[in-house]
Amino acid sequence: MKKFYITTPIYYVNSDPHIGSAYTTIIGDIIARYKRLIGYEVFYLTGTDEHGQKILQAAKEKGIEPQKLCDELSEKFKKLWKDLNITNDYFIRTTDPEHMNTVQFFVKKMLENGDIYKGTYKGWYCVPCETYWNEEEILKSDSGDPLCPSCKRPLNFVEEENYFFKLSKYTEPLLKHFKENPDFVEPEFRKNEMLKILESGLKDLSITRTTFNWGITMPNDPKHVIYVWVDALINYVSAIGYGRDEENFNKWWPADVHLIGKEINRFHSLIWPAMLMSVGLPLPKKIFAHGWLTVNGQKISKSLGNAIDPREFVKKYGNDVIRYYLTRDIVFGKDGDFSEENLVQRLNSDLANDYGNLLHRTLAMVKKNFNSIIPEPGKFEESDLELIKNFSKLLKKYYEYMDAYKLTNALEIIWQYIGEVNKYFDENKPWILAKEGKTERLATVLYNTLEAILRIATLLLPFMPDSSKEVYKRLSQENNPIKIFESEWNALKPGQKIIHGKPLFTKINLNKFEKIAIKKENKEEEKEGVMYITFDTFKKIDLRVAEILEAEKVPKSEKLIKLIIDLGELGKRQIIAGIAKHYNPDELVGKKIIVVANLKPAKLMGIESQGMLLAAKHEDKLTLLTVETNINPGSKIS
Repeated sequence: MKKFYITTPIYYVNSDPHIGSAYTTIIGDIIARYKRLIGYEVFYLTGTDEHGQKILQAAKEKGIEPQKLCDELSEKFKKLWKDLNITNDYFIRTTDPEHMNTVQFFVKKMLENGDIYKGTYKGWYCVPCETYWNEEEILKSDSGDPLCPSCKRPLNFVEEENYFFKLSKYTEPLLKHFKENPDFVEPEFRKNEMLKILESGLKDLSITRTTFNWGITMPNDPKHVIYVWVDALINYVSAIGYGRDEENFNKWWPADVHLIGKEINRFHSLIWPAMLMSVGLPLPKKIFAHGWLTVNGQKISKSLGNAIDPREFVKKYGNDVIRYYLTRDIVFGKDGDFSEENLVQRLNSDLANDYGNLLHRTLAMVKKNFNSIIPEPGKFEESDLELIKNFSKLLKKYYEYMDAYKLTNALEIIWQYIGEVNKYFDENKPWILAKEGKTERLATVLYNTLEAILRIATLLLPFMPDSSKEVYKRLSQENNPIKIFESEWNALKPGQKIIHGKPLFTKINLNKFEKIAIKKENKEEEKEGVMYITFDTFKKIDLRVAEILEAEKVPKSEKLIKLIIDLGELGKRQIIAGIAKHYNPDELVGKKIIVVANLKPAKLMGIESQGMLLAAKHEDKLTLLTVETNINPGSKIS
């Protein structure tokens, strides 16, 4: 039997799963179901990524141990996939002992092959993205502070002893692989992004940290924790037994496709293949980097209140409707927007009108005219033969699109055929045939329509498994889609009793339509482009008067000044501010300014800043917010 190994990224457990994280898993499930449908043995892998500084911080904020946080959130992902009827064959966790042993085994091989060395890392690190960035890659804020090019959050300057992977060694081998395998990374424009990085030359990669301990330790050097991305990528081979079950590993590796989001393309298309080259393993056959999913035009975010649990949509519309909408309205590979209004339009038009109503009215006529028994067809006429020929054309294109992961195209041609079946039904006018007593022709038209519906349901089985199985049930057919694929047009068994039930899909009354309520944290509301906060939220901000005692420029920075401020009873603090282009250090000493005194400390250029001053900007001029000199330092602003 042919084999197919498909993976999703493993999801980071620093927050609850949402419709965005469900998107890749649903797409993976559609592809896995399709491959099983056409006779493949499939291994579908998903799971959770549970190490790294971000998870350690999230656990500290909740006041619990990291493992407890990982256990709680990993179970939420497992539960969600079960509720969404995802057919993954295995769920891996990077805190699994077998995985951790495999990571050390893998890294030890890299060490033995001379691809890892010890050095000192100096540079920028993004905690939310768990990513190192070179000086030429980082962005700058208006005040000159370094920002992550991926998430746009502030970066930390890190200087520590690390182990490094000789990533630069694999620049040429990777270029060669890309050239010899033009479909290695898809879509094409994502591949070109990776080629651009490759052509400029790869730099060696820091692969350990020493400033925290929540992770897998380096073989023979336990004070070093393996970089979370190195740990996470190895899941694709640890899940199938690398280093402990060679028979199973060799059965499934290399992976046929890694499904990922575009933001982690560099890790999967450059770093992971180089790691595999280092230990002498074949590369995955394909990396498919899809776009981001937004909700009503906004990036999915807890603060925006649109990180909705997919089960809310499933509860209201049904699992199959969500799966259909995500693949029909959003082209896999490109950025897409999840719009509840568009979903309802697809439900009413495509599913209820085109597909569901076709089944409903055909079954109604079989019930009325043939006592709910599938009739024996008579002699086929030209329109019947055309319907059969068009299905053959559809099937050929269906294979082509599904094998190329062009899921939207596959649905489009299925719906074109549904339109042709509706046209066939309408043009043959079975209601007139019944009225005129042309029973044989009526039987033929109804039989062919039901046969077409049976085959449509089979093609839709990967996308909408529940409704396809319901069609099988109503037609009293065996749930054996492979036979339907392999059989001639007469797969439908005459003489079986049909079930004429309620419509397959329920239309939504647009006049009474209410969107799923978005529950925003702290009951914050966004109106006319302004994010309003409650008074309770405002009260959490501790604004104080501070006197500047000392000021000096930060070395190697054109924009940063280090301030020592007096906050009265709160003592002295150090603040790093991006105001060097607007103020000389000497003119700042003695000024009384307004600061946010309870802001979480952060590092800028490796120097800790323990608060934030307030300033107003008009065009290119920045002005500090100051107070009268007779106000004591530390005074609260209310």
